[in-house]
Amino acid sequence: MKLQKLNLMVSSLAAISMLTAACSSGSQAQKETAQQQAAKSGKPVQLKFWGGVPPESGPQQVIDNWNKEHPDIQVEYVRYVNDDPGNLKLDTALMTGQGVDLYVNYYVPRLEKRVKAGNALDLSTMKDYDVDAKIGAEAKDWKIDSKYYAIPTKKNNYFMWLNKDAFDQAGIPIPTEWTWEDLQAYAKKLKQGDRWGMLQTLLEFDYPMDGSIEGSGGNVKADGSSNLADPNAKRYLEIMYNMMHVDMTTPTMGEQISKKMPVEAEFLKGNSGIFYGGDWIFRFANNLKDYPHNFKIAFAPLPKVSANQTGFKSMGGVGDAISINSASQHKEEAWQFLKWYADGGMLPMAMGGRVPASSAIDQSAVLKLLTTGAEQTYDNESLKKVLFDPKKVTFQLKLDQQVIDARKEEYQKYFTKTQSLDATMDRIVKRHTDFLQQNKK
Repeated sequence: MKLQKLNLMVSSLAAISMLTAACSSGSQAQKETAQQQAAKSGKPVQLKFWGGVPPESGPQQVIDNWNKEHPDIQVEYVRYVNDDPGNLKLDTALMTGQGVDLYVNYYVPRLEKRVKAGNALDLSTMKDYDVDAKIGAEAKDWKIDSKYYAIPTKKNNYFMWLNKDAFDQAGIPIPTEWTWEDLQAYAKKLKQGDRWGMLQTLLEFDYPMDGSIEGSGGNVKADGSSNLADPNAKRYLEIMYNMMHVDMTTPTMGEQISKKMPVEAEFLKGNSGIFYGGDWIFRFANNLKDYPHNFKIAFAPLPKVSANQTGFKSMGGVGDAISINSASQHKEEAWQFLKWYADGGMLPMAMGGRVPASSAIDQSAVLKLLTTGAEQTYDNESLKKVLFDPKKVTFQLKLDQQVIDARKEEYQKYFTKTQSLDATMDRIVKRHTDFLQQNKK
């Protein structure tokens, strides 16, 4: 009996040993990278990288450079439009496993939702890249629950584009520090015939309010109530209303929406003295074939609402935050590409206006690429000041899209004369308060 028990124990131990060996072998096989497996099969690893920038504005050159240098890991760029339908397309692809290895996030709340859905890899599992050291303090805006699920790769630059010839003719110096009241006064001097004093895209209407609110304590006060009625936000809306309806130095919002006004093109035609935009406008301004212009372009920082305003921040920070799909079969290879992209591979993107965020990239090379094709049309001194100002304090917008849309609906009523300013601010606060109550954690 004892001998039988002993034989059974030996047999069991042998079986366990064999099972452990098999599991160990399987685990080792799993650890073997897809790159190594590809080398054995003779086929390269295929990655799909989703982004919102048109391929011809830099991404395709980046991909071509990588593919040439890395025959064992080939990347395909998939364009999605960075709007609600485009982001839905990406999110659907992530949820249904439709070939996404890496993707670009352009807005923190969208990344938060993707993290909660389990569609973004926790990058703390990758140990050989220090995001804070490479990208800087602004990178922390992209942390979700104290972890990085994406590496922000570009500096977000918002500033005022100026028709320097028009400024010179009006005897106005290029501003280095100014207010919206200054801008309003300058716009009156710059308005001439068909030339507007100022133009801006519909997107930029929000940011002066957020820069003031963020600087004065955030969108939510310490007691948890809405801070969207900040006095500086209210004053900015009043200035914009007066520029539309009293000074007539900028189009009314109703006109801009109904005509679908191509404000970037209008500025480059010389039809505005000031244009509030961002770094993406370089891809239009450098294209002298489709957007010919012979005036010199200068740059100014974003104005404060009031001169004594404290804590003012410029919309910006860092963006183009790239995540690795947690369901990707090629995480290690995707990580190799992501590090390469952030630390220099993305440099061709500067030709489309995207300034790399990594400290590993030479700023002089960035500036040269940023103005390629239209170098003679820029005032480089003012450009350097706004791009590389060490004193500039920026913020990354984290207001939920639902609140942004609600606020826009309310101030559009004010700009179209269907609601008073006081009623507008009250409605904005009420709708924000309702949202906060409905989404209490």
